[in-house]
Amino acid sequence: MTDWNESYDFVVVGSGGGGLCAALVMRQAGKSVLVLEKTDQLGGTTARSGGVMWIPNNPLMARAGEQDSPELAMAYLDALNEGVDDAPGASRLRRQTYVNEAPQMLAFLMRKGMKFGRAPFWPDYHDELPGGSKSSRSVTPALFNAKELGAYCSKLRRGRFGGIPATNEELMKLPQLKQSWRAKLLLARIGWRKVRARLTGQDIVAAGTALQGRLLQIALKAGVQFRTDAGVDQLVEDKGAIIGVVTQKDGQPWRIGARLGVLVAAGGFARNQAMRDQYIPGTSVAWTMAGPGDTGEMIVEMQRHGAAIAQMNEMVGHQITLPPGEEQSEFKPSAQRLTAAPHAILVDQSGQRYMNEGGSYLTYCRTMLERNQSVPAVPSYAIFDDHVMRSYMIGNAFPSVPKPASWTKQGYLAKADTIEQLARTLGIDPAALKATVARFNEHAAQGRDPDFHRGERAYDNFLGDPFYPGNASLGPLDTAPFYAVPVLPGDVGTYGGVVTDEYGRVLRADGSAIVGLYATGTSTASVMGRSYAGAGSSVGPSFVFGYVAAKHAANIGNQAL
Repeated sequence: MTDWNESYDFVVVGSGGGGLCAALVMRQAGKSVLVLEKTDQLGGTTARSGGVMWIPNNPLMARAGEQDSPELAMAYLDALNEGVDDAPGASRLRRQTYVNEAPQMLAFLMRKGMKFGRAPFWPDYHDELPGGSKSSRSVTPALFNAKELGAYCSKLRRGRFGGIPATNEELMKLPQLKQSWRAKLLLARIGWRKVRARLTGQDIVAAGTALQGRLLQIALKAGVQFRTDAGVDQLVEDKGAIIGVVTQKDGQPWRIGARLGVLVAAGGFARNQAMRDQYIPGTSVAWTMAGPGDTGEMIVEMQRHGAAIAQMNEMVGHQITLPPGEEQSEFKPSAQRLTAAPHAILVDQSGQRYMNEGGSYLTYCRTMLERNQSVPAVPSYAIFDDHVMRSYMIGNAFPSVPKPASWTKQGYLAKADTIEQLARTLGIDPAALKATVARFNEHAAQGRDPDFHRGERAYDNFLGDPFYPGNASLGPLDTAPFYAVPVLPGDVGTYGGVVTDEYGRVLRADGSAIVGLYATGTSTASVMGRSYAGAGSSVGPSFVFGYVAAKHAANIGNQAL
């Protein structure tokens, strides 16, 4: 036997959503749980995210009268992974487990006191495929008063939208301020909500911060133990099984036994440039929005114990644009809706359009990186006309608001009276860019895109302008002046890691399970494979396989809790 400084039934490494969900399952089973977080704040990258979970056939869909089924969800995931034979994290058995367990996991959390909503229109990212949903399988967190955490309020990690007292559904309507009086009224309502919270001493948080805040509150009440500034240095192995961890306490090694196992929910390697260079070359830690603890050492430690890894060249891409002053910001301005809006396109440095600017942000950034292998495409350029400048957000700047002088002085925002002049400013062949825009304009005026089929999916139109006549995603670039800003392949985290089975057990290369070692979230090779099914396809699997792993370790089996 190993001498331990202390022991628990279950040890969770990392305090993201999947880890906390697993901890709740263990407490439901009457087991002791310790969550070790290496940073000084709890919540992980989940707390920085939108807090959305992709949950097919979920109870909120049924409540709204939306039709879904395990069969439709499996047809969709099968179609997403058709022809992909190098993504073992997305084995059909794991996909089936996800579809079966996801609604049970959500129901478990709701019984524990978690509160969720659902945007009625947030289509799957490839809704044109068999089984794809054109409404919404994504669930969203309710607002939360972080002051309810008491002393733990200061330990809750804050996200990009965490301090805005608005639901995900409300946040998505704010960019419509130029076109919608309802959006203007909504902004006023959110403003009053913030004032009222300040007057009443509340700290209303939203998105991933709200998701993790409420989950943390429930976990604390359930008796889960937490420790911050407690990174794990080693997994302790005995006769091929993981039986505990080594962390630090008061500057000294501290050995903690784990009678039922260890769950690694420590994130990926988005903040580790050496690992990025090895697995996702051409990307940068300067472009990520993953949490500061996303440094990959637990993936390496699991490898040391024989874990197989896969899908390491994938990331949850998120196209960004960096105006002057935003280069070092924690939360990079998005370019997602910019290039999917009417009157805008994306081109590489040769002036060629090369993708559907709508759709999945994972596919968008992967396509940019692949294009860069043959034609310079990092950065690419969003090309747009005055309609966009007057009607839509550029970075974090609202429409019609004068843009900072530094944008043009420092060369970030290019402006010209003609497409040819704009091309010369960017160092692009004028004839090439003129021809690209002319071809796009000809088809956009007819509401179609025969080259890349933009606007043919429900999701493309979701990203577009619901008030635009005709195709919500297509409009010609025909009103001077013309503009351009650079777009980069940013991300919100990596998407590869150790290979796990349908129980969340970490596998060796020969397919055998490492006894006592479980993993979930972006520490693992994603169950989605090399695709992103819809909003919440990273957070959702983290929760689901944390739930599944804890049930297995507690010997609960496949029963619903």
